[in-house]
Amino acid sequence: MNSERGAISVLAVTLLAILGVVLFLGASLVIGYISFGNEANRFENSITAAYTNNQNVYDNGWKTVVEKAQVPAEYTKQLKDLYTNAITGRYGPTGSRALFQFIKEQNPTLDPGMFIQIQQSVEVFHNQFAQAQTELVSRKQEYQNLYTGTMHGRFYNTIAHYPHIDMSKYDIVTSEKTQTDFGTKKAAPLKVF
Repeated sequence: MNSERGAISVLAVTLLAILGVVLFLGASLVIGYISFGNEANRFENSITAAYTNNQNVYDNGWKTVVEKAQVPAEYTKQLKDLYTNAITGRYGPTGSRALFQFIKEQNPTLDPGMFIQIQQSVEVFHNQFAQAQTELVSRKQEYQNLYTGTMHGRFYNTIAHYPHIDMSKYDIVTSEKTQTDFGTKKAAPLKVF
């Protein structure tokens, strides 16, 4: 009878140990799945936010350039009006009719500093936008590495089926020239002038 009790208690302890291991493994898998899902959701949220930030950087950049470019146009218009009024005031509506005129005049000039500011704004805009797009590409790559680049990511993703967002909606913005050059795998030298 004692040997029977001993065998039953060994069996009970063994069953409890097996049950404990199964519960531990089950809990580990559930916690791992939850952790994977949380990280995947954070990536999706950060990709959406980075794309929205790209729109913000782009919008503010081109508005700054356009607004600064309007200043020289208005300045040129006012300079033209001032110059026309100055010449008309000096020589009358028909201008000077003198055969020789020995007058040293100081005519208004257009300040090139404004155009330099516009060029600088364009450069800043391009740099900020390139940085924002690079960040978006990096986030997308890290996210893809999460669900395809690791064994545990691939394992949990067989159940979770990430990504849950359409990743093609978060592609970077490029020019038609870039798309053509990458499509043909050929690029001509830049023609600036």
